[in-house]
Amino acid sequence: MIAARLQSEPFDSAIVQAALLAGRTDLGAAVAFTGLVRADEGLVALTLEHYPAMTLAQMQAIAADAAVRWPDIIGTIIHRHGRLLPGDSIVLVVTASPHRPHAFAAAQFLMDWLKTKAPFWKREEWADGTTRWVEAKGIDDDAAERW
Repeated sequence: MIAARLQSEPFDSAIVQAALLAGRTDLGAAVAFTGLVRADEGLVALTLEHYPAMTLAQMQAIAADAAVRWPDIIGTIIHRHGRLLPGDSIVLVVTASPHRPHAFAAAQFLMDWLKTKAPFWKREEWADGTTRWVEAKGIDDDAAERW
């Protein structure tokens, strides 16, 4: 099972991973990925907007798809929303499996699909006072296509 959460509050990836692994002796690998707000020159903040029910449903569908592809996987996905500053964490994907290749593949699949399928709208704020909506990137679509 892979749990999915939306939240505005920061998360502690070590605590999330420890909670996922607590009491489990059947696992041989855990993979954690944290996406961060990159401090591009002049970027002041990144605001992530969404429709909570729609976004959570899509995240849960992505998690369910991963669970079918890798039945031995457990995991947690956390995606933040709201106004985030450079250096803030945006997303956390933690997967664990008895086998390393499954943990890595599931984490990459989840992240690739979150980037392309989860309905978030990102607006950048710049030091000069301008704002702009972030466009989808072809490189993200290409990464998701392999699955």
